[in-house]
Amino acid sequence: MSDHSVKPPPPPLRPLPNLIFASRWLQLPLYLGLIAAQAVYVLHFLVELWHLIEAAFGSQTALQALITSIGYKTATPIVTLNETVIMLVVLALIDVVMISNLLIMVIVGGYETFVSRMYLEGHRDQPEWLSHVNASVLKVKLATAIIGISSIHLLKTFINADNYTDRVLIAQTVIHITFLLSAIAIAYTDKIMSGIASSSGKH
Repeated sequence: MSDHSVKPPPPPLRPLPNLIFASRWLQLPLYLGLIAAQAVYVLHFLVELWHLIEAAFGSQTALQALITSIGYKTATPIVTLNETVIMLVVLALIDVVMISNLLIMVIVGGYETFVSRMYLEGHRDQPEWLSHVNASVLKVKLATAIIGISSIHLLKTFINADNYTDRVLIAQTVIHITFLLSAIAIAYTDKIMSGIASSSGKH
């Protein structure tokens, strides 16, 4: 005879706690809205990529669309695709990809953490980070992703520095450093809280 007794099912929630707990589903339209925003980013990426390909084959219309999109200006008109324009466009595409990654982390991680379990355990496409995600881990990952996006923006600004004032360059650098320090502070705070939780669990 087994010593392991079957645990009785938990009692049903009372009406008020059940209503409060069910209110988490109000976040569902927010995540669906982020999916729509993701689709817009995909469309923007494809349009910019198509313009880059057209410009590489000599299309002046596509080249001017790219120059307008990246905000690149020179004293003389640009009539051919040059290395600087290509670099700025590629960085813009990378920026879209990183923001898209950020959206995926918020959509999947946020839904899993705050709304409902998706039961992806054992799924071959389950993201590695999702297996141990919680509010603290998600917060650190989002901060790291924001730093990556800020780095791309700062690099784009420095490459295109002639079209920005010193005030803008300094402001973007300060903002990036602020993001970096904030991420370090969040990670350090999470480490301290994890250590406190581990110490409490041993007692």
